[in-house]
Amino acid sequence: MSPRHALLAVLVAAIWGFNFVVLKIGLGEFPPLLFSALRFLAAAVPAIFFVGRPTVAWRWIIAVGLVLGVAKFSFMFIALSVGMPAGLSSLVLQSQVIFTVVFAALVLRERPRPAQITGTALAVAGIGVIAWDYGSTSPLLGFLLVIAAAVCFGASNVLMRCARPSDTLRFMVWVSAVAVLPLFALSFLTEDVSALGRLNWTGVGALGYVSWVSTLLGFGIWGFLLRRYEGSAVAPFALLVPVFGMFSAWAFLGEDLTVLRVAAGGVVLLGLAIPQLAGRRAARTEVQLEPLVPAGR
Repeated sequence: MSPRHALLAVLVAAIWGFNFVVLKIGLGEFPPLLFSALRFLAAAVPAIFFVGRPTVAWRWIIAVGLVLGVAKFSFMFIALSVGMPAGLSSLVLQSQVIFTVVFAALVLRERPRPAQITGTALAVAGIGVIAWDYGSTSPLLGFLLVIAAAVCFGASNVLMRCARPSDTLRFMVWVSAVAVLPLFALSFLTEDVSALGRLNWTGVGALGYVSWVSTLLGFGIWGFLLRRYEGSAVAPFALLVPVFGMFSAWAFLGEDLTVLRVAAGGVVLLGLAIPQLAGRRAARTEVQLEPLVPAGR
């Protein structure tokens, strides 16, 4: 990957990590389901009129819209609204890698490699240490809701693997459109939506960031990188998201960042990185051995 494109990948990780701080700010202005509905509305309109028709079957767009857009983000936003720290959320959400491996094995019959099993075990151990260290300062309900969000995230990853969209940005715009009506319906049924009549610059700014910067710009750049490079070259940069998330929450929200949490976070990142590094090494080995295969075979 060229240095310029590597910097773009780091930029996306920073955008997505800081997004957790912005979510905390936005949830001070809107109830969680309403905030999520407005986020997807702003991400879908007016972009949906410019990106063109979807290039994958509607069943995949609807499935990802409901699992990722409605379920995952509802769990995530509610967790943050009940007191789950932004930095911890950015890290625990990365357990989606674990659930992605599990669902891929069950649905796609992909057999996990030893490196994936080892990395998953390390990541689970690190998350467990962080959860123990937070103790009573972090609500159990919030922690469980982030885990539920990670489960939905993992399921949506497998759905996207099945859909194989050629244009990630266009796909996310249509997924956002699918999520809008169910989220608005849930919000009007369960929440006080009077915040719509009390819009201020803080709420509008938070909404603009999570809709246009985090969703459209972030996924647009990420999709561009995935089209130019192998997934094994791009995916490791996602490991920087919780790093930016934890440090930005410490810098802007005053969340504690103890030595134990930093060390355990390093263990989680190591666990998530092991399968990526092993995959890249295997790919390089395969490329090096390929010329040794007789041409007539």
